[in-house]
Amino acid sequence: MPKLIRVTTVPISLKLLLAGQMKYMKDAGWEVLMVSAEGKEVHEVKRKEGCEHFEIPFSRKITPLHDLICLWKLIQLFKQEKPDIVHTHTPKAGLLGMIAAKFAGVKVRIHTVAGMPYVVTKDNKRKLLETMEKWTFGNASHVWPNANSLKDFILKEKLCVPEKMEVLGNGSSNGVDLGRFNRDNLKENHLVAATMRVMPGENDFIILAVGRLVKDKGIEELVNAFLNSKIINQSKLVLLGDFEQDLNPLEEDVIRKIEDHPRIVQVNWSEHVEHYMAISDVLVHASHREGFPNVLLEAGAMQLPIICSDINGNIDIVTNKKTGLVFPAKDKAVLKEALEFAFVKRDVMQTLADHLYVEVTSKYDRKKMHALILDKYRELTAK
Repeated sequence: MPKLIRVTTVPISLKLLLAGQMKYMKDAGWEVLMVSAEGKEVHEVKRKEGCEHFEIPFSRKITPLHDLICLWKLIQLFKQEKPDIVHTHTPKAGLLGMIAAKFAGVKVRIHTVAGMPYVVTKDNKRKLLETMEKWTFGNASHVWPNANSLKDFILKEKLCVPEKMEVLGNGSSNGVDLGRFNRDNLKENHLVAATMRVMPGENDFIILAVGRLVKDKGIEELVNAFLNSKIINQSKLVLLGDFEQDLNPLEEDVIRKIEDHPRIVQVNWSEHVEHYMAISDVLVHASHREGFPNVLLEAGAMQLPIICSDINGNIDIVTNKKTGLVFPAKDKAVLKEALEFAFVKRDVMQTLADHLYVEVTSKYDRKKMHALILDKYRELTAK
């Protein structure tokens, strides 16, 4: 029985970014071990995926001495387990996992690239993060960017040799669950709960943003564009996600606006994203950096109109004025205009959403992505 070790920095990545993937490989006859730091999601992930979990105390921050301890623990784990494949995801797990796997003699070492933090950093920190990416790619035997635009960026920056790189299918790390993100399969009680949490007025235009409430997600630009828009008194901005002030924090004045303004609703992370999408009129994804954003696939499957920034990943999914509206990242003025356009031209926005729905359902079905990854695993281990 071939053995696969799947590594992410924190367990929520196993739960959300790779949902169902480990179970699929186990059902296909693989022995699968999951690795991440501790977290409240571990028990649920073990139950849903049906695979064992090993804890390595990763930190998402730059912590050299602590990282060396994690590296040593990974090397010992890989030497003990002797996996056929180590497959990493997320920056810290990728760096330490690929170095450890090479040191332990693992022949097939795969790293999936799903966004690069150094893109939005400056000066010495940018150089350090760039070096870390090069180390990750250098120690991997295969590098899988989850978007073609991300692959092009990596090649342009000369971070990795071309022969190691491959985008699987049309992109994405895990596809989209078309059974879950489907308007015909929604549960009435969760729709009611989402509606009660948002408390929209009878004719309110609901603008939804999904994801961590941090600067890199474009939350500051979105909040200010919304507050300066002409539609503020006829709309509500719903921010579905948790504040994360230890990494990439929002400015205090923006937090106050979110907490105090009657037209802004902040909802802590919910397992029922699809129900918030169902009661919304438009999804805004104003992020400064991405890999291949799942939230756009999910909104596409839900036929929810999209406004997004023109960054790598987003532009692999949404084409401006064909399947959504695309605005220059960090440009509050153009984002404000896009919000106002979406409010006035709802029929146009719905037509764009319908076009995206056709693309998402035909190209990004999660079942097809799982089968494609399994085929690649078999091909690589056969070699």
